[in-house]
Amino acid sequence: MTEQRGARADVPEAKPSPLEDDFGYAIGAVFRAYAKGVEAAVGDIPGGSRGYFVLTAAVRGEGRSQRALAERLGVDRTVLTYLLDDLERAGLLRRRPDPADRRNRHVVATEHGVRRWDELRARVGLVEERMLEVLPEESRDRFRSMLCTVAGHVSKNETIADVCRLFLESAASE
Repeated sequence: MTEQRGARADVPEAKPSPLEDDFGYAIGAVFRAYAKGVEAAVGDIPGGSRGYFVLTAAVRGEGRSQRALAERLGVDRTVLTYLLDDLERAGLLRRRPDPADRRNRHVVATEHGVRRWDELRARVGLVEERMLEVLPEESRDRFRSMLCTVAGHVSKNETIADVCRLFLESAASE
């Protein structure tokens, strides 16, 4: 028997898991790897990855209201309040009353927050590069763009929930 590049002849070659062809498994595996990498990259700010995404929203001008921010990020509003308190104490952002509605608060990055976000964004960029290095370089931007298109689609409407509801209704009527 001949051995292949360091593989032992008495050990069967590992086969790819059938799960790797499953969309749900694949997207979950990518998410788990990304979440773990981002948490390691930004774990030194309050709230870790959640804090990073709140800061990202504030830097990019998406913090027009705490309620909208909580919905956009999928964070419970009471949890977000504590997270905002911690980020504010760290000098990364501040909450300002909305001039049009004093009950509403705008979440705005401070100068320190913007500088810190730039540092964190560079770290997160390294995580993304490492994850995407398996793709040809010329395909990476296209993949990111398509992924962001899908994310925008599922976050802006209830399309997925509607499809699932329709499927369940049709299965029940059969």
